[in-house]
Amino acid sequence: MTIKTILRALLAASLLVSAGQAVASTARAAPYPVGPVTMTAGAGPGSGFDLTIRSVVEALQSEHIVNVPLPVQNRPGGSGADFLATMIEQHRGADDQVSVTSLAMMTNELSGNSPYGFADVTMIARLMTEYFVVVTRPDSPFANLNDLMAAITADPVGVAVGAAHDDEAPFDLLVSQAGGDPASVHYVNREGGGEQIAALADGAVDVAIGGVSEFVDRVTSGELRALGVLAENPLPGLAAPTAREQGLDVTLSNWRGLYGPPGMPSYAVDYWQQALAKMVESPTWKQIADRSRFTTTFMVGDEFQTFLAETRADVEAALRAR
Repeated sequence: MTIKTILRALLAASLLVSAGQAVASTARAAPYPVGPVTMTAGAGPGSGFDLTIRSVVEALQSEHIVNVPLPVQNRPGGSGADFLATMIEQHRGADDQVSVTSLAMMTNELSGNSPYGFADVTMIARLMTEYFVVVTRPDSPFANLNDLMAAITADPVGVAVGAAHDDEAPFDLLVSQAGGDPASVHYVNREGGGEQIAALADGAVDVAIGGVSEFVDRVTSGELRALGVLAENPLPGLAAPTAREQGLDVTLSNWRGLYGPPGMPSYAVDYWQQALAKMVESPTWKQIADRSRFTTTFMVGDEFQTFLAETRADVEAALRAR
């Protein structure tokens, strides 16, 4: 082989390598997102999932952080378990699907209501923490949590408690603190605030428990009465004493965050984590947080994974003790 032939071969190889690098660079630099990204609440309108995902979309688009369409869909069922299964079984590897989750993902898995948990999907970010609150109708005979606990202790079947399955645990703690039997509570399954408010209005339940954001507007307007909030201290803007102030030493909060399908591409995960980091610092998000009475507790990456593992262990221990 002559020197000229060798040089031609080396030049050709160099051009091929350069072309390959250019293609790879172009692939990495491809814009994302280029089309709609579906944002799903795994519960009905008015639920914590619904309010959270709509708040995210409102903030991202009002602040022009994400400029592609973000259609919101409600896919209720099993406190998020049904859509979790859909995400895993039908959207693996997709970059155009995002959903909201919470402590419910763990309680569903550990209580046997779902075969899936956070390890089966791509966890994107934790967004917020909010406290549980117990509410009733304005004309209810219950003026506070002690009235309610006394009625349940005396006649458990006579008090219907509206709750999503995963929200039964905090109410169980209240009953236990009051000296009652959590196993005797008459729960009526209602997946979120929207369903619970309707059940209170038509008399299907006597009280309900859920996240503060699900009820705060109705409490503020006087359509509902808050009997007690499971926070360490009273929440500004919410007319409700804490359970502790009523002699029931129970404090409990719920976290909410976003996840994608298993195998979600890393470029999509990076995009959403960066977009959400900007979002939680924006004026729109801060206004929403103030209005809904939740606390922003943004977390991603290894810190988020550690939080998830530790929280799952706590939930597992709590369920074993029930």
